[in-house]
Amino acid sequence: MVSKRLLCLTPAITLVALLLAGCQDAPSGQPPPARPILTGTTLRFPTGHPQLSALKTVAAEPARPVNVDMPARVIWDEDRTQRIYPAFSGRISAIRADVGSRVAVGQVLAELASPEFGVAQADASRARADLVQANRQLDRVRDLHTIGIAARKELEQAETDALRAQTELDRTQARTRLYGGSEAINQRLAITAGITGVVVERNLNPGQELRPEQFGPGSSALFVLTDPTQLWLQVDVREGDLSQVEPGRRVEFIANAYPDRSFPAEITAVGDAIDPFTRTLKVRARVDNTARLLKVEMLGRVRVSQFPGQGAVVPASAVVSQDNTHWIYVSPNPGEFEPRQTEITYLGSDRVLIRDALRTGEQVLVENTLLLARIYRGAADANERASTSGRGAAR
Repeated sequence: MVSKRLLCLTPAITLVALLLAGCQDAPSGQPPPARPILTGTTLRFPTGHPQLSALKTVAAEPARPVNVDMPARVIWDEDRTQRIYPAFSGRISAIRADVGSRVAVGQVLAELASPEFGVAQADASRARADLVQANRQLDRVRDLHTIGIAARKELEQAETDALRAQTELDRTQARTRLYGGSEAINQRLAITAGITGVVVERNLNPGQELRPEQFGPGSSALFVLTDPTQLWLQVDVREGDLSQVEPGRRVEFIANAYPDRSFPAEITAVGDAIDPFTRTLKVRARVDNTARLLKVEMLGRVRVSQFPGQGAVVPASAVVSQDNTHWIYVSPNPGEFEPRQTEITYLGSDRVLIRDALRTGEQVLVENTLLLARIYRGAADANERASTSGRGAAR
């Protein structure tokens, strides 16, 4: 990021350098200004040097908490949501609940006239009759065995038949009870609520014909029941922000519909796979919606407060990249600059955290850093030539 910013600044820096050079070379009747002097690692400009006006510095600021925003979408809380699909084919004969209705567990939402469900009821009735017959046969065989007429094998067979009939009755009754059916064979199936909540979707009409095979993956449910006072947030987290999300962390949700209001939320689950196309990770958070202001499919952003740690914050334009290293130019005194190698952490699109090599309050060059880098190299080369000439004269 820093390299791109510096590349963007290069034309402006070059222009400044040419203008300054032109001012120096233009005949003005006065001697050119003295060159900056490099002493040790400190570059000193003479007082009033014209290039100083192009070298702007700012004071390094202390590190403060930074807000990281991640796109999010409101969805139903699936732990508190039920989607109801038909278990039998049939025709809707009555609708007892509509969107917005509050329902309790077992409450009838609609009624289905279903010959297929009538078959299930008939199976239960047949199993009940078979059990009665099996128990009568068991009683007769037991009496005959007591007086020595029936063999032990016949008694055991009668007991087995009675147990098998009881098992079949339990199975068929459990099936009809699961869907709210009565013992009577009336072919009427009650579609009931499995949770206490609010009807938020209704996708059926009176007289509508239903078949279970119509409701495949992705199809709309007959009813959707949920508790709208608790919702989920589906958050898309960038790779660089993964360290900011973990289950249990408190965050804030800001909906696009309410830009001036935040809703407290808590991260509940973090995915394990990065989307190869968006390079984001799916994260889930739970948000309280007691006021019923949030609506499903609302868009917004989850905000995480990040404290970057100890160090000083400066504009990204203060950093020069060279050979995979990062440098800044610090001005300990007016007209003086010294380079310092450092490690940086990005806090945003235009600010960086310097964890070492810089103290809060120190002046850092933020404009024309490449120009100063060139002047610094020129002064270093001049010192090297002077040193080489001095050694040659001594010999």
